[in-house]
Amino acid sequence: MSDTHTPPIKVGLFVTCLADMFRPEVAFATVKLLEQAGCEVEVPSAQTCCGQPAFNSGDNHSSRKIARQTIAAFEGYQYVVGPSGSCIGMLHHYPELFADDDPWKTRAKDLKARAFEITSFLVDILAFNGIQSSFKGKITYHDSCSGLRELGIKQQPRQLLAEIDGIELNEMQEAETCCGFGGTFCVKYPDISNRMVSNKTEFAANSGAETLVGGDLGCLLNMAGKLKREGREMEVRHVVELLADMARSPAIGEASYDLGQEL
Repeated sequence: MSDTHTPPIKVGLFVTCLADMFRPEVAFATVKLLEQAGCEVEVPSAQTCCGQPAFNSGDNHSSRKIARQTIAAFEGYQYVVGPSGSCIGMLHHYPELFADDDPWKTRAKDLKARAFEITSFLVDILAFNGIQSSFKGKITYHDSCSGLRELGIKQQPRQLLAEIDGIELNEMQEAETCCGFGGTFCVKYPDISNRMVSNKTEFAANSGAETLVGGDLGCLLNMAGKLKREGREMEVRHVVELLADMARSPAIGEASYDLGQEL
């Protein structure tokens, strides 16, 4: 009798800097979802930043160095998946960094073809519909710029969220409008950035949702900070936390315990 067992899909997890430094739960939730979908997940230790801050600032020399390291780190995997449309979008820009006669350009194109944001990978590549999660409450979803405009991520997270028992999606006004973070944009143009995030938090609050959800930690950290400063009672979470049934820990921007107890 022949063995018809299909080997698992080998995936390299692109953790992202913000998940690594500010919200490790997002990386763990991404691994959990990939494993539920039947993937074998590894985390290459040689990975670093995707290089987007340097790229957006015009420092192509540094961007190329980072790109080479990232390309080499993820060779050998069938797919490269990360919980960020912004960072995966940067991986898609790597071919632009190399001349046509540079061997790295071919390798960059190969990485681009294998690199996917997590919700897009689950829906568009795996056609996964096995979400095992429950979440009681009303949410609203923010469409991050890079994921939406560079990778076409719109219905995929909503399709997966619809599988969660007890969830209610209240779409906010201008869900597709930038939150004002934009990486270095918020540093260069703080007043414009502040007005943009103020509009976003107002729209989110007006949706009637208790939880603001999105797919990029940069946006989520920006909006969570503004909501806190405005005194609004709204939790902020990455979409993978809900999908992986890992939304019981403190929300983004919430302390895990009362710091005042130690003072």
